[in-house]
Amino acid sequence: MSIGYMALVGIISHVFFIYVTWTAMQGINFDFIVRSNKVTEARIVIIFLAIIIGTGVSNFVLDIIRWSQDLIYLF
Repeated sequence: MSIGYMALVGIISHVFFIYVTWTAMQGINFDFIVRSNKVTEARIVIIFLAIIIGTGVSNFVLDIIRWSQDLIYLF
């Protein structure tokens, strides 16, 4: 694949998995951790966690794609 195509796939993958992580985290009840007057800060932390987890999953998927493309050089 060309470099530009992989860059586009990488951007789309990162945004997609961050969104999926964000929607999955909406089902988790974080109320027991959050102080009553620190809701905004808690939302920011949840956004950062979604970015960290989503990026990690996206990197994993992109690595699998790259590795599977490189298997042709094995034989």
